Amino acid sequence: MIRYSNEEGFIKPKGIKRLNNEGYVSNLPETAVGVFSSHLYEDVISKFPCEAIGILSTANMERKVYKLKYKDKEITFFMAGVSGPWIASDIEELHASGVNKFIIFGNCGVLYSKIEDCSIIIPTKGFKEDGTSYHYVDCGDTIDMNLKYKDEFIDVLKKYNFNYTEGYTWTTDAIYRETKEKIEYYRKNGAVCVEMEGAVIAAVCKKLGADYFTFYYAGDNLDAAVWEERSLNGLTKLDKKKEVMTLALELSKKISR
Repeated sequence: MIRYSNEEGFIKPKGIKRLNNEGYVSNLPETAVGVFSSHLYEDVISKFPCEAIGILSTANMERKVYKLKYKDKEITFFMAGVSGPWIASDIEELHASGVNKFIIFGNCGVLYSKIEDCSIIIPTKGFKEDGTSYHYVDCGDTIDMNLKYKDEFIDVLKKYNFNYTEGYTWTTDAIYRETKEKIEYYRKNGAVCVEMEGAVIAAVCKKLGADYFTFYYAGDNLDAAVWEERSLNGLTKLDKKKEVMTLALELSKKISR
């Protein structure tokens, strides 16, 4: 049972920690780009002017947060935590440090084999088969997604000649419990993909009053007699995934002041 409460949390985020662990950062660029792939994260750091400005810290690891210059814009850049609880904490802490626009993207599984590997998926509604989102919004089992910036992103997709699919996403906490029964259920109800963070990103940003856009590049295929890994491995089709990274950076340029 998950009990929703409209009260403020007893524990409040202070922001991301400074590099020396003395205090917290309060002046991050307003627009942040978060990527789940460590390979894409490291590639961007190596290619663009950036300055490590703080850390997202957990019990077993630290991830540096960068102030990154992309063309004429300065943005916050971070490696996003995988799973609902982790990405929720990231958003909370970055928001407390000054971020109010989030672009977060990563890989997903597809529920239709016709969706081209590494093509783009724009989720329009999320099925909340997770736990975290229920603590942030009291809106039943689904949540509307990407109510802002979709048109701007589609313009970017057209510019870079990327195919894309729009549809519902299935956000789950349990990747090894994606059963055939569930796959069929969510397909019948409009889902085109499955992942672990989409509905959570939407719920947390709604609670905080922050703007966001989240999207996916298609990976493994669940529309087959047996599971097909396709490009799920981070290094598979890495050059194509680097092009997807450009889409996120271009969107950040469009929406940054």
